[in-house]
Parts: sequence; C-alpha cells; structure tokens
Amino acid sequence: MNMLVRSSGPSLTSDTEPSAGAPRTRGLLARWLGLALETHISLPLFALALLGAMWFGTLHVIESERRAAVVATRDATQELLDTYEAQLARSLSAIDQTLRVLKYAVEQNGPTGALPALEAKGLLPPGLVFQVEISDASGHIVASNPASKRHDLARTAWFEFHRQTSDDVPFVSLTSLSEYSKEPTVHFSRRINDATGRFSGVAVVALDPAYFTSGYERSRQGDRGLLGMAGTDGMLRALRVGETVSWGQRFVPGANGGVAAGTTARGAPVLESEARTVASRPMNSFPLVAVAGLSEAEQMADFYQDRRAWLLGAGAASALLIAVVILVSAWSWQLAKARRRERLAQETYAAASEASPDAFFVLRTVFGPRGEVRDFVVATTNSRAERFTSLTKQQMAAKPISGLLPPSISQSVFDDLSAVARDGIARETEWQAQTLPQPGVWLHRQAVAVEDGVVVIVRDITERKMGEQRIRHLAHHDDLTGLPNRSLLRERLGQAIVTAAEAGRAVGLAFIDLDGFKLVNDTLGHNAGDELLKVVGARMHRCLRSDDTLARFGGDEFVILLPDLAGDPMAIAPLLERVREAVTEPVLVEGQEVQVSCSVGVTFYPRDGASANALMMHADVAMYRAKELGSNNVQYYVSEMNESVDEKLVLLEGLRAAIDTCAEDYPGPCQFQLLYQPKVDLRTNCLFGVEALIRWHHPEQGLVSPLRFIGLAEESGLIVPIGDWVLRTACAQAQAWRTAGLPPVSVSVNVSARQFEDKRLVERVADALRASSLPADGLEVEVTESLIMRDLGRSIDKMRELEAMGVALSIDDFGTGYSSLSALKSFPISRLKIDKSFVADLADSPDDQAIAMAVISLGHKLDLRVIAEGVETEQQRDFLRANDCDEMQGYLFSRPLPASDIARLLAGSAGDAHDPCAE
Repeated sequence: MNMLVRSSGPSLTSDTEPSAGAPRTRGLLARWLGLALETHISLPLFALALLGAMWFGTLHVIESERRAAVVATRDATQELLDTYEAQLARSLSAIDQTLRVLKYAVEQNGPTGALPALEAKGLLPPGLVFQVEISDASGHIVASNPASKRHDLARTAWFEFHRQTSDDVPFVSLTSLSEYSKEPTVHFSRRINDATGRFSGVAVVALDPAYFTSGYERSRQGDRGLLGMAGTDGMLRALRVGETVSWGQRFVPGANGGVAAGTTARGAPVLESEARTVASRPMNSFPLVAVAGLSEAEQMADFYQDRRAWLLGAGAASALLIAVVILVSAWSWQLAKARRRERLAQETYAAASEASPDAFFVLRTVFGPRGEVRDFVVATTNSRAERFTSLTKQQMAAKPISGLLPPSISQSVFDDLSAVARDGIARETEWQAQTLPQPGVWLHRQAVAVEDGVVVIVRDITERKMGEQRIRHLAHHDDLTGLPNRSLLRERLGQAIVTAAEAGRAVGLAFIDLDGFKLVNDTLGHNAGDELLKVVGARMHRCLRSDDTLARFGGDEFVILLPDLAGDPMAIAPLLERVREAVTEPVLVEGQEVQVSCSVGVTFYPRDGASANALMMHADVAMYRAKELGSNNVQYYVSEMNESVDEKLVLLEGLRAAIDTCAEDYPGPCQFQLLYQPKVDLRTNCLFGVEALIRWHHPEQGLVSPLRFIGLAEESGLIVPIGDWVLRTACAQAQAWRTAGLPPVSVSVNVSARQFEDKRLVERVADALRASSLPADGLEVEVTESLIMRDLGRSIDKMRELEAMGVALSIDDFGTGYSSLSALKSFPISRLKIDKSFVADLADSPDDQAIAMAVISLGHKLDLRVIAEGVETEQQRDFLRANDCDEMQGYLFSRPLPASDIARLLAGSAGDAHDPCAE
C-alpha cells in the first residue's frame, strides 16, 4: 500500500470485532443538515432573516412615506405656482394695459397732455402704487405722476433698449434702489412712436417689487416658503422668503422654460441656507418667469417625525429579539457540546462509507513501552481502498502499515502519521505515484487524528492536476498563436534580468509591430487577420534560438526576449534582420496573397534600463521611432528618443488644458483661435466664402503650428471636442457677419477622420447650426477622399444625411487619395479641391499641370465646382483661370485673417457701389 486516508471518530476497532458499535445511519449530507438544524445555529439564522424582513419592511414603509411626502410637496408647489402665476398674470396684464393706455394717450394728446387727459377720464393709475413717467426721444421726462424728481432717462437700460429696438415689446428692468427715494423699484416700459413710426419716447410704469409678492400666504407656504418673479435673463426682480423681500439674485428656470419642480434652490444668500422644492413657469406677455417654492423641512416635518417613530420601534424590537436569541443560543450550544461525543462514532462511520469516491483507512496507533508511536494497524477500510491497494479488506485488517507500504515511501508516510497522532494537527500531502494504483497517477492524502488513532483519506487528483496545467498554460499563452502572452513574457524577462545581473551579461528585448495589418483586417476580415498572425508568429519563432522567447503582446504586436547575451549585444542584428525578412514574405490568406512588414524597436539590459518596465517602455519608444522613419526597419533605443515622447506628453497635457479654456464657463480667454482664409471666384475675383483654420496660442510655447498638434489630437481622440469647438465657433462667426449686415459668405470646416467616424457627427452639425441660427447653406463640410474610402458605404450614408440638412460638402486634397471614379460619382458633393501639392509647381511642372487640368475637367463633367488651394503666384492663378478652374484660395489673394479683418473685407466690398461683388 502506498497511500493513506482521512476520517474522524471516537474509537478504532477492527470491523471484525463485535465491540465496534452500532453502524452509522447518516451520511455526510445528513451530518451537515443536522448541524444546520442545531438550535444555536438555526435560531440565529432565523433571527437574522426575521431582522432582515422587519427592517426591510420598516425601510420600505419609510421610503413609501417619503416618496408620498415628496410627491405631495411637488404637487403643492405646482398648485402654488398655478395660483401665483394667475395673480402675477393679472398684475402684469394691468401694468401692460396701463402702458398701452399711456402710449395711446401720448399718441392722441401729446406727451404733456396725456396724463391730464387720462386723469380727466379716471384712467390714471393711483400714484401710491404706480409711478408713471413719459419721456421724449432724447430721454427727458416730460410728464409723471406723482411728480418725479428724476428728469432724464437717457442713460437707463429701458430707454436705450426701446431706442435701439423698433419692435413693440415691453421691457422689464432689473430691480434697483431709486437714487432719490432710496426705495427698490422695478420699471416696466414700452416704446412710443410718432405718426411716422419713428421713436419719440418711452412710457414707464415703476413699482415696488414687493407688489408682486404680496400674495404670500403663511398658511400655505409656511415661514420659509418662496415667491418670486425672475427675468428670462435669470435675475430675480422680486423675491419673498417668509417675511423677507429681496431682489437681484440669480435663478435658473427649468429646461425649455418648463416647471423645474423637485430641485433645490441654492443661489442667493437668502436661498443658501434652505433646501426647497421650486417650480417655475414663463409668463407669456412679459419676459418674466413666475417662481414658487416650498421649504422641504416644513413640508416633510410630519414625515421626519413618523420616520423617527418607525426607526425607534424597529430598533427596540431588534434589540429585544437579539437578546432573546443570544440567551437561547447559549443554552442550545451547551446542549450541543454534550451531544457531540455521541455523534463522533456516527461521523467515523460516515467517513468510511462505501459511497465515498476516496479510499480511506482507519488506523489504530500502536504505542511502545515509553509511549512512543511504534506502528499503525489497519482497523477498517472501504472498497475504494481495495482497488487502490489490490488487497481485500480481510487481507489488510489488523496488519501493520509498515508491512503494507512500499519501502520507497514507508518512512516518510510513517513520520507524517506519527506527527499527526502526537500533536493532533491534520496534515495534507500530494505526490505522484510510482507503482500503485498505477505509475504517473497524482494522489492527495489527508491524515486526521481521532481517538486512539488516525484516519487517512487518499484521493485521485490526476484530472485536477491536468486541469491546473491546462489553466496555467492558458494563463501564460496566447490562445490564437499559442505563443507566450505578456504575463509569461514579463515573468521570463524578470528572471532573465536577475540571471544577467548575477552573471554580468546582457538581455535584449525587441518590440515588433506589424505594418499594414489593419488594412488586411479591414479588407479581408478578422478571420484572415487571425490566420496572418499565426503564420507570421510561426515564421518569427523559427528564426530564434532555443532559449529565446517570442511572445504575442496584444493585437499585431510581438515581443522577442533574447536572454544571456555575451560580448557585443549588437551581434543580434543578423537575427533581427532574419525576423524582419521572414515577416515581409508574402502570405496566402483565404486564397489571396498578402504582404505585411514590421517595425522593430530594440533595447538592452543594463544599457537602456534596469527594470522590466523601463526596457518595455524604451523598446516601445524605439518601435514608434521606426514607424516614424517609414516602417519596415529596426531601430535601437537611444535616450534622445525619450525627449520626443516627453515633448508629445507635455503637448498633449497642454492640449487638454487648452480645451478646458474654451468652455463657456471658463473665466479666462480661450487658447484656441480661428482664422479665416478667403475663397474667391476666379472669374469675378469676388470673395464668396472662407475656410476656418484653427490656431493654438500656448501660454508658454506661444503660437503652436497645427502640424504639431492636429496629428496628436487625432491620435489621442481630443480632435472630437476640438473639432466641435471649431464647428460651433465658425457657425457663430458666419452668422455674426450676416447679423451685422455684411454680405453673406459660406464658411468651410474641415472634418477629421475621428470626427467623421463619430456617430454623433450629424447631430453635432445640426446643434451648431441651431445654436448659431446660421442657415444650413451657409456651412460647407470638407472631408478628404482617403477618409471617405475607409468605409465607403457608411461614409456615403453620413454624407447624404448632411446633404439632406442643406449642408454643402466638398472633397479636400483631391488627387492624394485612392477613390475610384465609380465611387466618386456616388458622392453627394458640390465641390472638388485641388491639393496644394499639385498647385505649388503648377507654373513649371507639366505633370502637375496635367493633373490639375484632369481634375478640373473631371469636376465639370460631374457638375461640380473646382477650387484650387495654395495659390501664391499670378502664374498659378493665370493657369487655373485659363483652364476654367472656378475658385481659388491662397496667399496671392489673402493669408488666413482674423474675423475682424474678414468683416472689413466684406464691408469694403458691400460699400463700393462699382464693385461687381457688391451686387
């Protein structure tokens, strides 16, 4: 026998002895079930469930009452708002009626005769409530009731508003203290026109703001309720909280002017100390919002009192229940201890049950004359033990284990069992069998001390061991290529560094990224990409030495670990060159031959770093340098490479900060600026549009070229918020020029690849147009042809959505991509832009001339307008004009200009009656 088993019990006897006791009637499941039914275990569990149910019910009731109280508060707030809105509407209607009567009286009786005429008819409002004033066109007060100490309104906001605005709309001023009476006053005014419709003065009604909150009812609103009248500009004209009347605080109404119930007012000082449920609603006749609110503390007082009562009751009940459970459980535990000895015999039998999948051996200890353990005798076994040992129970019964165990493990097993018998501490061991039950089987042994002996359980764990090995392999290897993964690579790299440090040798690390892999994935699918990775991985592995490691780091990235390098580490150059050449060999994937290359970055320990992280980072930096140098090459790390990475990180951090400065709530200036390059018609030389070009004014580095930060923004994803800012700013500026009365011009905005792939692009364009009020035909979106060809079907769908909005589209840098004519004719575009690389040598290069003429002819055949960018010389312009190019932009006409300079250009064109562009 070469294995032992585990059990527990009160005594050990041979199964042939009559004194062995009654057989057990419970299995292991019955044992645990019986244990769970013990009062000292089941009662606390039951009590815990009861406590949980009680507290769940209590908290549910509390939450239900809280929700009901909240709903009641919101309903009460809404009802209060309805009442206050009606009161405020009547007051405002009376004020507006007074203003209209004043205006009519002035038109009928003149400014000086208006008030006497109204007084004669009994229509003049009472002077105790209303202060009435009439001014002429210069702002002088010509009539008032009661007599006003003020003589001039020319510098007031309402006078200036009506003087500048011809619409017949009322104006409501901010509440302010009168410089004469030192009383708070809010002014309502309307414009007065003469018989020809020209501005001739202002009719004003001034009131105390308390007039609008006099409807405050303590019976409904308590001592800390709220009534207020705010302007649509967010400033409160009148606010009453309890007995306190104030004004001038800021209030933000609900979205779209709707009810903002359920919010907490935390604005002005009078609001800061109190949480309220607030509702608001705009008034139709005036630019005002009615505001009403109730104190949450007052409205929820009954709920808080009820909640306190519920919690105190539940707490008292819980304390009583816990005390009872503790007393009963303690008593039950004492009884359970008394019964435990009776169950031990049954547990011993259950451990040796024939249903057990394990082999168990009940052993009786044989002591020497001085109390030392001399041997163990088999008391009983199970059928599983018979199959393990190839011996019957009768053959093993009463036999010493020293005669049953193979000599190779006899001493170690005996020492283990002796230690368990002496100190009573269970022990576990795993080993791989050399003989029984068969060579190579993994076994697990547990030995537990029982009365007068030891119970040993032996279990076959071969399947578990094999599973652990499979799991370890999966945890450390890539499931696609079978190569080590990054976890195993880091482990081996750490070991290689330790070994190299002790031996004074070097370690090489090569970071490999496949060039062109994404194109294979995009064109042939992921299955083809996976097949390519497996083939390339196998080729690279064949180029390595036996102790080298090739790992798949993720995606199309691989890492080669070259440990234990002696002499010159650069001697690995031929090996890396073989790897590079193996990658570049064509691969047949799904019946199609494809070819990729690789960019390799190499670092060495200890020259380039003393830790695994440093080596990995530097190898990655070197790989990106290989990418920058055109790919398909090997670059060895040098410290100067980090400077470029550090510069990028600093620039990226500055770019994030710059985006924050352009937020609407940022107090300082935006670091980004838009310049606008004019686009002119080649036939008329008229300015018809501009292209928006972004500039970045870095607080430390000054003006940063777009060539430095646009690619970084594209790579990091920051181009999406930057592009959104450009779109909104350009649309707003274009509309501002139109609002100023300047000739309308369209504004062109370039859209990057990240922006175009954004699912919300069309929504962002619509939002920018809506926010700026710019007509859709005033915006042109420029996209590159290479961008469109990434996903032709989806690109065309998105372009058609923009076209349906009325937005114009053009293809930028035409001729530098790879669009086919069949694809081009399906694009919903209106303009082609000749790339400046073809325009630069247009005067001298026949090839560029041929390309330009071809693009112009192609555009006209497709009913598209053609524009050339980068036009800097008259020779270039003359050639384009001679070949019927429609439009141009470039330094020959103008550099990119600030918005103010564009405005002057447009104003000059509009002011010159002889300029054909002014027509």
